[in-house]
Amino acid sequence: MKAIVFLTLFFIPLLGFSNHHKAEFKVYGACGMCETRIENAAKSVAGVTAADWNQQTKMLAIEYDADRVNLDDVHKKIAEAGHDTEKVRAKDEVYQELPACCHYERADSDKTGQAVKSAGSCCSR
Repeated sequence: MKAIVFLTLFFIPLLGFSNHHKAEFKVYGACGMCETRIENAAKSVAGVTAADWNQQTKMLAIEYDADRVNLDDVHKKIAEAGHDTEKVRAKDEVYQELPACCHYERADSDKTGQAVKSAGSCCSR
């Protein structure tokens, strides 16, 4: 009987075990509405359990189940919401539909492949 109790107590925590990881990457935005939109887009990916975007550093920290989440999918989902990430650029049409206060400075590539900042406008920061 003691062996059963011991094994039960030992294995129960393992049942809830997942391949829990953390990641952090750059996501461009400008205001509190951007923060909400970015975090919601990240959390909409099945397996992402937490998302926190820092407006000053432009860094998004996420917690996710690595067995269920491909980080490229998180980048794509955020870009679909209108925000460029360090890997995926949002479509221009989607970016233009963001409220004016959410327009951030975007990076473009010139012919040499170097990043060049494009003009952006933000009504408040």
